[in-house]
Amino acid sequence: MAELKAEGVAAGGGPLRPRKSWTELLAGRVKKQKYNPEREQKLKESALHLLRQHQNMQDLLLEVEDPQCKKLCLSKLMEGDRPEATSERSSSLICFAFQDQASRLGVPVGILSAQVFAQSMQQVCVEPSHPLLLSPQQRKKLASSLEVAQHLLAHNMFSRLTFCQELWKAQVATVVLQRMLTFALDTLDADPQATPDYQAARGWFGVYSGHRCCGVTAVDSLKQFFSSTLTQILTYKPVLKVSDAMQMQKEWSFAKTQPLLTMLYCRVFVALGLEESVGCLQEVLELQEVNWRHVLSCVSTLVVCFPEAKQLVKDWVACLMARAFESYRLDCMVTAFLVVRQATLEGPFVFPSYTDWFKESFGSASGYHSCSKKTLVFLFKFLSDLVPWEPARYMQVHIFHPPLVPRKYHVLLTDYISLAKTRLADLKVSLENMGLYEDLSSAGDIAEPQSQAIQDVEKAIVVFEQTGKIPMPVMEASIFRRPYFLSHFLPTLLAPRVLPEVPDSRVAFIETLKRADKIPSSVYEAYRQACATAEQKQPEGAASGKRRDPDCANQPLGLLTAALEELRALMTDPTQYSVISAQVAVVSERLSAALGHSTSDGSLRRSKIQLSVLTPTLQRQDEAVVDLLLTAFCQNLMAASSFVSPERQSPWAALFVRTLCGHTLFPAVLTRLCQLLYHQGPSLSATHVLGLAALAVHLGEARSVLPEVNPGVHASAGSLCVPEFLSSLLTCRTRESLLFCLRFCTAAISYCLCKFSEHPCASLHKYLSPGLIKKFQFVMLRLFLEAREPCPTKCTAAHVPWRPLYLPSADWQSAALALWRWSSFQELLKENKFYQLTYKDWIQLELEIQPEADVLSDTERQDFHQWAIYEHYFPAPAASGGCGGDLELACTVLVSELMDFHQSSRSYEHSEHSDLVRGGRRGNEALLSRLQEMTVDLELDPGSSVPSGCSASQSHFLFRVFRSRLQALARADSMAARLQRQQELLLCKRLLLRLPPSVLVGNPQTRQPLSRSCEEFFDLVNSELKNFCCHGSVLTHDVTIHFFRGLLNVCFRSQDPALVANLILKECQTECPLILTSALLWWSSLQPLLCGWWRKCYQSTLPQELQRLQEAREFASNLLSASASSAPSPAWVSAAALHFATREVSEENIKTHLRRLDCEGEELLISFLFFSLMGLLSSYLMQGDTAEYLKAVDICGEVLVCLERRKVSWLMLFQLTETDAGLGHLLRLAPEQHTRLLPVAFYSLLSHFNQDATRKEEAFLRVAVDMYLKLVQLVVDGETRIASPQASKSLKLQGPSLLQGGPVQLVTEARIFLLQLIPQCSKHCFSNMTELLAGREDCDPEVSNALLQRQQAGPSFDLYQEPRLF
Repeated sequence: MAELKAEGVAAGGGPLRPRKSWTELLAGRVKKQKYNPEREQKLKESALHLLRQHQNMQDLLLEVEDPQCKKLCLSKLMEGDRPEATSERSSSLICFAFQDQASRLGVPVGILSAQVFAQSMQQVCVEPSHPLLLSPQQRKKLASSLEVAQHLLAHNMFSRLTFCQELWKAQVATVVLQRMLTFALDTLDADPQATPDYQAARGWFGVYSGHRCCGVTAVDSLKQFFSSTLTQILTYKPVLKVSDAMQMQKEWSFAKTQPLLTMLYCRVFVALGLEESVGCLQEVLELQEVNWRHVLSCVSTLVVCFPEAKQLVKDWVACLMARAFESYRLDCMVTAFLVVRQATLEGPFVFPSYTDWFKESFGSASGYHSCSKKTLVFLFKFLSDLVPWEPARYMQVHIFHPPLVPRKYHVLLTDYISLAKTRLADLKVSLENMGLYEDLSSAGDIAEPQSQAIQDVEKAIVVFEQTGKIPMPVMEASIFRRPYFLSHFLPTLLAPRVLPEVPDSRVAFIETLKRADKIPSSVYEAYRQACATAEQKQPEGAASGKRRDPDCANQPLGLLTAALEELRALMTDPTQYSVISAQVAVVSERLSAALGHSTSDGSLRRSKIQLSVLTPTLQRQDEAVVDLLLTAFCQNLMAASSFVSPERQSPWAALFVRTLCGHTLFPAVLTRLCQLLYHQGPSLSATHVLGLAALAVHLGEARSVLPEVNPGVHASAGSLCVPEFLSSLLTCRTRESLLFCLRFCTAAISYCLCKFSEHPCASLHKYLSPGLIKKFQFVMLRLFLEAREPCPTKCTAAHVPWRPLYLPSADWQSAALALWRWSSFQELLKENKFYQLTYKDWIQLELEIQPEADVLSDTERQDFHQWAIYEHYFPAPAASGGCGGDLELACTVLVSELMDFHQSSRSYEHSEHSDLVRGGRRGNEALLSRLQEMTVDLELDPGSSVPSGCSASQSHFLFRVFRSRLQALARADSMAARLQRQQELLLCKRLLLRLPPSVLVGNPQTRQPLSRSCEEFFDLVNSELKNFCCHGSVLTHDVTIHFFRGLLNVCFRSQDPALVANLILKECQTECPLILTSALLWWSSLQPLLCGWWRKCYQSTLPQELQRLQEAREFASNLLSASASSAPSPAWVSAAALHFATREVSEENIKTHLRRLDCEGEELLISFLFFSLMGLLSSYLMQGDTAEYLKAVDICGEVLVCLERRKVSWLMLFQLTETDAGLGHLLRLAPEQHTRLLPVAFYSLLSHFNQDATRKEEAFLRVAVDMYLKLVQLVVDGETRIASPQASKSLKLQGPSLLQGGPVQLVTEARIFLLQLIPQCSKHCFSNMTELLAGREDCDPEVSNALLQRQQAGPSFDLYQEPRLF
């Protein structure tokens, strides 16, 4: 950057000003400002001699004068001495004279008049007078000439380009321009009120337009001229002192600067470029005396009208500060502070606040002042010298946010604070008068404490509404500014009122402060009592909730309305474009007054805005102001567009949007946009659609300074930037919303491409959300058959279709098709892949469609889906968002998006309208049908060696999707994570059931009993689905039936159906036993299906493995009916059948039936106990029927009795591992939760334990201790459930019960049992007890201590003692 240009000048040998003392800086020009007649006369003579030495004005004019123009002398047509010379009559006569002369000469009248006026201008400027300044006579003639020129221009009889060319041809051009600029600055300095001189100056400023001078002179000369112009402006009448600037700079803000002067600044900046403009500022301030009013108003214009200049100004200030502390230069320090303060006057959305800059510069150990003691002294000497001159607010900032100072130099800080406090006291300003939210740009200087507290409370509530947290300034004030917080802020916040029935933001804010202990209890109680008293005194009829606005609120709103009307009047007059920026600044000030507070302090900009998309609400006053602003924006756009196209309009729209963004009203603007676009979009008029679409574009233009938005349930990936948020408000669900989306997207894209036509691709990327452009493509493809055809190669539209949109008879469909067919738009989509509607994007949008309200019929929707999938996306290359001819990829994406849609909040209301969950709408039936068709096509694909969606080595696409999604949801201990995983598993299951059953089994290959699909299904069952079952050790009925349908399907396609069925079911015994136990449970509904289809197709009996299942069911039935039959193998299958059959037996007959188990084998008994334990835990988890739980306990108890009678140990069931031979496969039948709850089952059977066996069996103590420690951990982790009161009331049986006392009682009983058991066990029962307790001693120190002491005790301690257990 040009930094620094000032340093470059110094290095180049240019004259540098000598460094000045602080007194000289405050005094300004000192002696240079004194008048010296002799010196003035010498300067006049020298300047005149220099001019005459280089040019002869009279001879030059004679040489360049066109002889043809001598016949028409301007001095003869008008008399500058007479006041009536510029009357309408005289102007009309001049027009007629020019027309007559031009017709005789055969030249255009505009060119002739421009040449004449250029010559007249030269004559006026070279008449004998003051060598540099115009005389009063010259000034009068010049003003009269300019008024006549304006009259000719209004009648299209004056060529500005020719006029500029004629001036530039003459050597006197620079002199003329310098004199005219001096004349204009004198006029503005006099603060005129529509005087002729003001009108003349206004017309003359049109010369300072870079594009009008292009082609007339070289670029370097042009830049040199504009640089000289800027220098002349900045050094005009440098009579103000630095002390004056410090006190008056608030009056030199952008809004208070003459509009003509701000227009001139802007034109100079555009011509020079921002870097050169800042460099010129630096050079002038370094080398010359300046007019501080012009310098600082120039800085304001720079940062307000050119956002990209903010960083340049920051760099400039940083350079000044670095030089100031390196060389201890007070002039650099003064300049830096004045520039920063001026920039911060324009608000935090234009430049960071003064507080932030001061804290960043001096509030840390890396500040400019932290180098040495000398730099500290330099800083505080500077701040101390400022005290007599600077406004009170800046001193308050310095006090509340002081520089970071080492402890040993703290006296420097305390001395300054004392001085500043003394000065504040002299100004009768309380230190506590500064509010929590800094506003150095407000009209007044220091507000009264009560008034400031009201503003602080309002802002704090606004911030709290958007963030849900206590604002940081409030937290800081409650700690560091207790007097203000307790004496002003809290009393204002806790003003008594009638509390609303539904708590509002103020109530929520107060309660949050109370919970954070920021409100004393006595104060809070007094507030509640006062509110109750106010409610009792509430007058009749006031309970309706209607609140009357104060009469004074109408006046600021009326002033705002008037300011907006004045702005709209400027839209259609191109000669008024120069004052639009100033009028927008007036609107901003009126807006602040209407809202009752000023521009935002930046707190909203640094935080996220919290909105409720489903229920957006606004305060009545905010809604009125926002509606007024939005209506004005829409009307301004229509007015401006009716005159010129968007790319030729002034920057009014960008300035207007920056005004909206710079206020705390911005969240209300977004809330209102949410109401309009999301809830009322289809009912908006064409004017509103166009205006809001253009507003969305300019909000995208300002996205870098806007906060992110959290739309509540809408956000699937956290917060959104403003363009993405606005795009998300455009829904595509119904006919009406689709058509509205079409109109809005067409308007936004057309406006953006037209407004920024020089860089259309960059404008789309910067200002519009990709989602909006994709929605436009989606709606076009859905609604128009023409859009599905390839666009013609030739351009069918020469320009962006913007102009027809704002006409009364706008045809939106024609405009949308014109935009779609515009070749440049199609090229942009092809070049920028980021905006292409991919197959994934299409599915996401199609999922939101509500079929019952769709614009397409069922048949049309099916045709559209077929075209989109098979004709459009399937053959399209993957690089452009297609499938590249890969049908499996198409299926994979569709499955993933279906699941994403139901797990996310993309559609706002999807949780209540999901077809994959119960009670949902039919919204996705069509896409599910397409998925089914694609899956079948994939299986029948002749190009695939394995017609099941996967190759021999590759997994099936469906299980790949399931696996990746479930792995992404890592198993967590939190309830929320577990519920999310269960919901994901539910989606997997329901989607699995909607696809062909062959997906589960696949097609087994030769010498390979299981296909890859079947193995993956088994993995899914063993790892996930078994944990989803509420019955324990079984799958749900629908999954079981679906698997066996797939089994039949595979058998029917094989050459040996019985062999295939036997092979698969044998593999189930070892790889997925849950399939077989599920078949046993649901055999009553499964058997008719299997037997019926098998006999129908093969006229034979069931395969052997299916017969085994049938025999197991028959064995269980015979055992319970006293019929003798042997148990078929494997034993665990018969045990499972017996378990399910036992559930159907009444409780009175259980003991009788189970005594018949004495004849059965040990493996069957152990397996039967395992299934009984699973049933017990299932009853415990369900807790729907207490009698069922007690029945399960009795069954387990009877099996234990049977095992103990036969001296068979059952303790291995509580220590099983998958590697255990014989019984390890039982773990695959146990859900993970059941496995974790085995300690609950163990100690639920306390009353059925044999006392002798517990004392004598060596392994029992070890298992009991292990189960106890795990039980304690379960209770600590909260994984056990406490029975409901209803279950406890229904329990009428006597005796100990888990459901009666809950987990805590169970732990208590288990602890007593162990403490009584430990002394009675033999010494060898305590072997390896140290290893068992390792890491778990703290679970129960008393039990651990008893175990360790017993382990270390001698043999004499091993005495028999009868335990009293119960």
